[in-house]
Amino acid sequence: MDILYIVIPAFNEEENIITVLNDWYPIVEAHNAEGLSRLVVVDDGSKDSTPRLLAEEAVRRPLLTVLHKENGGHGAAIRFGYEYAVNQGADYVFQTDSDGQTLPAEFEPFWRQRKRFDMVIGQRSLREDGAARIMVTRVLKLVLLSIFKEWIPDANTPFRLMKAEPLKDALRYIQTDESLTNVCISAIFAKRGRNVLYRQITFRQRQGGVNSINLKKITVIGRNALARFAELNRMLE
Repeated sequence: MDILYIVIPAFNEEENIITVLNDWYPIVEAHNAEGLSRLVVVDDGSKDSTPRLLAEEAVRRPLLTVLHKENGGHGAAIRFGYEYAVNQGADYVFQTDSDGQTLPAEFEPFWRQRKRFDMVIGQRSLREDGAARIMVTRVLKLVLLSIFKEWIPDANTPFRLMKAEPLKDALRYIQTDESLTNVCISAIFAKRGRNVLYRQITFRQRQGGVNSINLKKITVIGRNALARFAELNRMLE
């Protein structure tokens, strides 16, 4: 019996959140582990109707857990959810986002590989989210190769299934306010020699609402990340 926790961060996602719950809640139900699995939505200080909608849905969805925190950004919300999942006894932690860009229909091939790999992560070979973001991913690959000496095909994909124990180990190196939690986890797994499988996934355009991370913010985050990556690499070595 494998306990699955699906972690989804959400910030001002009133246009998407019900659809996302309808998409991913059946996955948790299908792998409910006698009622122990959970769909965990981390509300990152939303100012719209997202908290109300989540509260209403939690009443009728017993496997849905809603966590609330002050706004700290996408990476901090993910880390918050991961910490909760491993502390609650998850065997496997899956993460995706609340913007509807990923497809739950592509989950099962990942789940079937869970015993063989420490992490199964989506590779966004075909993307519909714009040339600018594709360029950011390409630059990130080169930055990670330069600092960590590891070639990581797609470090920031929000479609990843991880064993809880190596994830728990990785979290020790990640600050609670980290902006690039998933990138750091990918780097840690690579540097640690963890067994990681990349599988191609579909990555659509955002299905509604407005992305809170624009290119200006990405530039600032990227500039600040260089020193953080260098520090993380020193810790791992």
